[in-house]
Amino acid sequence: MSKFSKRGLRRAAGAVAIASAAVMGVAGMGAGDAAAGKLANGYKKVTGIDGESIQTWRTNESAYPIPTVANNAASRGFVLSGTYTAKATKGVGGKLAVKYLVGCQVDVGGIDLSAGGSIGLSATPSLGLDGGISLGLAPGQVALVDITDKDFSDSGVAAIQLSQVSFNLNNCGGFASARSVAKVIGAKGYNTDDGTLSGEGTLLQSTLYGQPFSIN
Repeated sequence: MSKFSKRGLRRAAGAVAIASAAVMGVAGMGAGDAAAGKLANGYKKVTGIDGESIQTWRTNESAYPIPTVANNAASRGFVLSGTYTAKATKGVGGKLAVKYLVGCQVDVGGIDLSAGGSIGLSATPSLGLDGGISLGLAPGQVALVDITDKDFSDSGVAAIQLSQVSFNLNNCGGFASARSVAKVIGAKGYNTDDGTLSGEGTLLQSTLYGQPFSIN
């Protein structure tokens, strides 16, 4: 049995428009990190033993800083945009999920979720009146925040678009870093209702990481 984690924020009714990320100063930028702005596109393909495959794309991703109500060095805001698409071969069902990996005084560019380890959330994300997301992280902490997910259509395609979604990071003194995570899981006979498998084909799982970024 395989299924996506259901913790964290889930999809908004009738829309895919919830996102989260983090910020960091130039001094905390790791190798490959980008300043706020347009981020690199990405692509990944996984293939099963019977020839099934799932492709994942990340396009038009960007992050820009915005003012915050708190207006102090430990509270920073930004908006996110991006399109995340998965396409499977005929007969493969599955799910695409978008998450954000956020670290306070941690370079998330070196974190591999498939390697396991403990990634905790120091504070429960909350949804503000303006529809933005607020997250409190102390220095040295990392969080994997669930944004939303979508089942493959009958044609084997799932797409999620985030547009100018606001996020506030609170209590994080110093730098912070973030990157998107697009996870796909699928197989022939995959039940999207409960995440179970019938055993008809190869279980395909893939994680496409976004470019780590920083915002002053």
